[in-house]
Amino acid sequence: MSSRSSRPLGSPCARRSWKRTAGWPGTDGSPVRRISLDDPSWVEEALLHLKSGRVLALPTETVYGLAGALDTPAAVSRIVALKGRPEDKALPLQMASAEAARGFGFEFSPPARKLADRFWPGPLTLVLPRPVGLPEWYAPGVPTAALRVPGHGAARTLLEKWGFPLAVTSANRSGCREAVSAREVEEIFAGTPDLLVVDGGDAPGGSASTVVDATGPSPVVLRTGPVSRQRIEEVWHGRG
Repeated sequence: MSSRSSRPLGSPCARRSWKRTAGWPGTDGSPVRRISLDDPSWVEEALLHLKSGRVLALPTETVYGLAGALDTPAAVSRIVALKGRPEDKALPLQMASAEAARGFGFEFSPPARKLADRFWPGPLTLVLPRPVGLPEWYAPGVPTAALRVPGHGAARTLLEKWGFPLAVTSANRSGCREAVSAREVEEIFAGTPDLLVVDGGDAPGGSASTVVDATGPSPVVLRTGPVSRQRIEEVWHGRG
């Protein structure tokens, strides 16, 4: 494991260790399953796991994420419970490409399409108008949805095979730092027998994706990240 695994915990985790499982739902002491990207069957195993309505952990170009099938409410609820995340906070979505997103029903304004063309695949999440294909139970009443095309090859391979959006969020307890290796995921979510970890080695770490509301006449940066506000403005207005 890389030296990142020994990073000091942030203040929110000093009170609630990221390695402790007591009091978290669905933890019973059972070992977490792991499969390596070197295993030729990993895609098939991951797809079967998702189809069964269970949660998958996988590497991205920043940190490890927790993924669940969008057509399975129980999987999305499971991610929320494992993270200790507020139930009224919708999980972001991921798809394999901008073309796949448009095929699903996501609509991009011309400036939003510029951002997607320039920064996808990569660490940029776009808040877009809610597509009609999203199930009614997912963030009911919310007129938007957050979408990203990840830059990690394994994540995109899985998304291409899946063919629909996956709900994906960082692999951590809410308020604690994110996992950057399969071992860290196992330590954080120890005793979660329905979790399958796809081991892609160490993720680069760093900040989470930049989040931009692309539904209005001008871009609104909701969370700073690897893609700077200046670059967002330049591309949006056709200057870069």
